[in-house]
Amino acid sequence: MAEITAALVKELREKTGVGMMDCKKALAETNGDLQAAIDWLRAKGLSKAAKKADRVAAEGLVAVATREDGAGEIGAAIEFNAETDFVARNDLFQNAAKQFAQLGLEHHHLEGLHGAQLENGKTVQDEVTNLIATVGENMQLRRAARLSVEEGVVASYVHNAVAPSLGRIGVLVALEGAGDKAQMRELGRKIAMHVAATAPLSLNTDDLDPAAIERERAVLIEKAKEEGRPENMIEKIVDGQIAKFQKDVVLSKQPFVMNPDQTIEQLVAETAKSLGGSLKLVGFVRMALGEGVEKVEGPDFAAEVASMTKG
Repeated sequence: MAEITAALVKELREKTGVGMMDCKKALAETNGDLQAAIDWLRAKGLSKAAKKADRVAAEGLVAVATREDGAGEIGAAIEFNAETDFVARNDLFQNAAKQFAQLGLEHHHLEGLHGAQLENGKTVQDEVTNLIATVGENMQLRRAARLSVEEGVVASYVHNAVAPSLGRIGVLVALEGAGDKAQMRELGRKIAMHVAATAPLSLNTDDLDPAAIERERAVLIEKAKEEGRPENMIEKIVDGQIAKFQKDVVLSKQPFVMNPDQTIEQLVAETAKSLGGSLKLVGFVRMALGEGVEKVEGPDFAAEVASMTKG
């Protein structure tokens, strides 16, 4: 029997888009013959996945999972994409998303999660490939994020939920401190709902991406010029607008949506007093389905017919 090398498996994966275990099996069944292995995968219906890999997958689900153990609390969020909302309502797809989120509790990076093993012995990436072949749509485990605290809570919230822990927006909020966990968790859930609604860019002012500030500054300067503001006043005007911008996009400085007279940091401080100890908001994750994915629009048939009838 021919030797099934890692390089040969890699080449077959690249040519077919099929998972590693299925590629190994195909090569074993065909005595290492690459073309025969491709045909074997085609016969099994697995290489269909490769043909769908260039189709845009912007629908799907965000899934969240949390766990409390002796080492503290952990939360994970993942985005699992498909081409249509119809597939996102499929039980197979939803169950896979839940499993991926649970595995996300153990893995800090997306690469590690792709190689993580499910209870059925398959890796996450192999499971995605099999689902593509079974369902007939391109799919992608696109993102994963994880938060943890040694003392405190990681709370979660899912907006537009289609099932428990599954929806179009998933949020995790990490609070560090001692005290009544039920009270902390309720606070964390309220803040998570706020995050879902306001989409803050950072936790604190110091965490805000300098590039985001500079982009906003450039827009505001141009706007001030267009409005005919005095040249010597533009810098001062823009500084004030940037301060307001930071207040709008920094979570700790934002007015709480359930009580706009109170900022998020004031809400946390107030809750800390009632708990009788220190409490700190240490992190958040907001994952919205399809953000940043460039969707391909369908053809404008009216325009197409009009252009065909000209001349």
